[in-house]
This record gives sequence, structure tokens and C-alpha cells, in this order.
Amino acid sequence: MRAVRLSVVTAAATAAALAAVTGCTEKSDAGSGDAIRVTAADSKCETSTKSVPAGQVTLNIENKGSKATEVEILFPDDRIVSEKENIGPGTKYTLTAEVKAGSYEIACRPGMKGLGVRQKLAVTGGTVAKRDPRLDKAVAAYREYAQEQADATIPKVETFANAIKAGDIEAAKKAYASSRFGWESTEPIAESFGDIDPKTDTRVNDLEKGQKWTGWHALEKALWADKKVGAEQKTLADELVTDLKDWQKRVGKAEITPTSMANGAKELLDEVATGKVTGEEDRYSHTDLSDFKGNVEGAQKSYELLKPVAQQNDKALTTELDKQFSALNALLEKYRTDKTSDGFVSYDKVTKDQRKELSDAVNALAEPLSKLAAAVVK
Repeated sequence: MRAVRLSVVTAAATAAALAAVTGCTEKSDAGSGDAIRVTAADSKCETSTKSVPAGQVTLNIENKGSKATEVEILFPDDRIVSEKENIGPGTKYTLTAEVKAGSYEIACRPGMKGLGVRQKLAVTGGTVAKRDPRLDKAVAAYREYAQEQADATIPKVETFANAIKAGDIEAAKKAYASSRFGWESTEPIAESFGDIDPKTDTRVNDLEKGQKWTGWHALEKALWADKKVGAEQKTLADELVTDLKDWQKRVGKAEITPTSMANGAKELLDEVATGKVTGEEDRYSHTDLSDFKGNVEGAQKSYELLKPVAQQNDKALTTELDKQFSALNALLEKYRTDKTSDGFVSYDKVTKDQRKELSDAVNALAEPLSKLAAAVVK
């Protein structure tokens, strides 16, 4: 999971169809122009305007606080339109999204905890960008991919849950990593269901006050650290299946646009850099490389579907992306083995230098991938 989650409390099942919105993040040196200036600090979040016309909106963010912060554009129900995590003290970032008319909030989250400090943002009038049939085709194909991943996940999760309910710890361990792969490969789409993600994929250190720990990682701890499963874990296993079946039903209706696909690909790489390379995601099972592969595969799927348009607009970029995806996949293959349940070396066996090599490969890909959204909407 990514570090930021919609609060379980505030994420009351809001299934109301909201205006289609696309999001993209991109490091840039964009000038102020019509951009909204966002000044984040340890206890404030100041914005230069409260109202903008519909269409592309750009936030020029500066963190003047002492803590790393996160800035988000949020729907009224707290679903994330677009976000940027880990904006360090004294640094700047540009966040771009396309929004239709409606009410939104801009949130700064000092320390990347809690609900953050928020400002209202009204989006009015405006025009809708001309549609490109090639991009419509890419979105349709990605939606089909996401649904296929969800459909394939359910039987694997049921196998995992059934092993827990049978008290078969070894069988449950064997099924754990594969039960997560489809979720990991489509995580930006999964996260559009802000009420499901906190219940299925929250790490213990990301729990909010009063939040019950449920989902994969609570079960992972029971299996690998506590080495026992009881009535509570059996209930959690059933809840995990129920929550993911809910995701399966809704994933095909998720709001997906070309720029959200491009942004999602970049966010998946950020996820790898902050959760998988560090070994924090699957800290008990050490199956991080399986999640790692799922994230990279999902990012590459988004890229490949958008590539025809991006290649026409920025051939040098797609050449570089092809090169970096190939390099990262080749590096990952070095760690593949048939000796473990998830097909990869246990991550606690990966040395510090090897983790550095993986991190460097991820960062080499993430930088050009941050430019994909801009190449798609040129």
C-alpha cells in the first residue's frame, strides 16, 4: 500500500458517481502563470486562490515546514484526485490534474499523517478537452486489464483464506504472495475505492487512531511472526475475501482516464521506491519482490497502452522508457527462483548493495515515467 490512505472513518461507502477527473504529477519548473501557489508548512496549507476554471489545474507547491509533507487534490468524499507524497522540507513540486466543475479540497499533510490541513477549491465552468480515439481505446483496454486482474485475484485470495480457516499455516504462507499480485498490479485503480484499501492493505504503522488492523498484513504477521492463527484471523480472512469481492464488482466502473493511467504508472514506481525496496511492505513474510514485480508489471501495462500516443509526441521519451523498463525487469529476473512460494528470493536475503541496485533501477525508470502524462496530453 501507499503511505497515504483515506480515513476509514471518513471513507464511508460513497459510491456516488462524481464528475470524471484525471490526475497527473510531474516534476517541472513550471512558472507561476495561472497555477495555484500552495505553501505548505508544519501546521498550515495556504493556497493563492479558492476558485479556478475547469480543465487543467496546476499546483506549484513549496514546503516551508520542517517535515516531509504530502499535497492532495480531493473529491468531496475524500477520494484522491491527484497527489504528491514525500515533498521534503525546503523543496518544491508541481502537481497537475484535469478537473471538471465541482467542489474540491486541497490538503497538505505535514508528516504525511492524519487528515491534514485543508483548503476549499471551487472549480467552475470551463471546457472539456477534445477526445483522442486512440486514448479512449487505451482506457478501455486498461479497464479490461484491471477487471481481469481483479477476477484472477479472487480465487487466489479464497485459497489463502481457506488455508487460514483450516489452520494450515504453511499452505496459507504459500498462498499469501500470489493472492496479492493482482491487487499490486492495479493498485492505483484499487485505491480509487478509498473505503476498501485501508481494510485490505494497511501496514501496522499506517493505522489511524481507532482503526482496527485488518487485511493481508495483519494475517501476514499472524502467519510469520506469531506463527498461529485463531478465531480472529479466520474472521479476518473472511473479511478480506468479502472486501476484495466488493473491489472486483466495482473495479470495472472506476474512473480511468489517460492521464490517470500515466500518473498511476508513476505512482506504482513511487510505491516500489518507498515500500518495496525498503522491505517495509511485507516485513514479516519478506515477499516484497513479488509485490515489486506486480507494481512494475502494472506500471508497464499502463505505459504500453499509452505508448502509441506518447511515441508520436515524444519519441525520445518512449525510447528511454523502453530501455529502463527492460533494465529493471532484467534485474528483477536475477532474483526469480522456483524455490519459494512467490517465485522470488526472500527479501531478507537481498543485501544492502543489491537493494541499492534495485533502488537505482527504479529511480532511473521513475524519472522519465514522470513525463509520460505530459507526453500523452500534448
